[in-house]
Amino acid sequence: MELTPGSTRNDRPSSAPAFPMSAFPISGPTGYGLMSLTARPEPVPREQAFAAINNAIKDGVSLLNGGEFYGPNFFNPDPTVEKRPFENLKLLQAYFAKYPENRSKVSVCIKGCVTPTGPDCSPEAVKRSIENIASFFPGNKFELFEAGRMDAKTPVEEFVKACIPFIEKGVIKGISLSEVNANTIRRAAAVYPISCVEVELSLWSTDILKNGIMDTCRELKIPIVAYSPLGRGYLTGKINTIDDLPPNDLRRMFDRFASQEAIDANKHLLERIGKLARKKGCTMAQIALSWVRTFNEYPEKYATVIPIPSASTPERNHENNTHIKLSREEFEELNRAVQECQVYGGRYSARFAGLLNG
Repeated sequence: MELTPGSTRNDRPSSAPAFPMSAFPISGPTGYGLMSLTARPEPVPREQAFAAINNAIKDGVSLLNGGEFYGPNFFNPDPTVEKRPFENLKLLQAYFAKYPENRSKVSVCIKGCVTPTGPDCSPEAVKRSIENIASFFPGNKFELFEAGRMDAKTPVEEFVKACIPFIEKGVIKGISLSEVNANTIRRAAAVYPISCVEVELSLWSTDILKNGIMDTCRELKIPIVAYSPLGRGYLTGKINTIDDLPPNDLRRMFDRFASQEAIDANKHLLERIGKLARKKGCTMAQIALSWVRTFNEYPEKYATVIPIPSASTPERNHENNTHIKLSREEFEELNRAVQECQVYGGRYSARFAGLLNG
């Protein structure tokens, strides 16, 4: 049986819940993370990227998540290496110039306020970032502006207040935060309604279930946008050796990909995912993503969760957008696997870890 986005193995009809984000709805259970299209040594060819975005929209995806700084070598500390920070925005600019009819079909969330040396969420940086991002879009406006990370000097209240004039002028429609702690979310929401919070959630990164973020977002009715729901590709089961990553791949800077020892140490979790995937007749990636989406079936316990897997081809995008229905027992089976399989290595390296839980 051919699967379509939202369909399940027992052929239940698709349901695409509408998730309220600020003053406008986001429909569909999955978004599309655009990082992998441009945040690499050489961006994906334009036509291939366009095809991937087109496929996502065809599959019902209506949230595109990008970054002002998603370009080649942006975080490369080598000063002799050319950095191209706005490649993600240039891609979207070219895409909507070619497919203007699709602009109204999607909401765009763009991270900003990040420099190669760290975040800057000062009012001046907010103004500079929003105006720059808006210049790449039709009408000089886009839906959601997100602080890629909070800096240690700027109170979140100041960041939120700096965004409000741009909402009033119609440049943006809402405010998002990324990698913040529960208290920061509450402080921000006390100033202005927060449209969503972007944090990492996957079968090998479940911190938000224990540190108060999930509970806070459920209480405040703030949707969670789950980035890296496939564990930066590891949970697909296709990264078996360190050589499966290109020499200049950004993931080599993260603890869980830094050595063959790290890659091997986490394979016990892959075995549990693979066992269920074989039982369901689907891919490991589909199990990992469907686990994230299944949180939405228990609104009494969890906030709304919208995974934003990244993909550089239409085929991979379609795979990601195909939901596999998990029974309560299967969902709990995966939860047990998470508890029993201790993950080796932190989510980031020491260089980036200080920017988490802002």
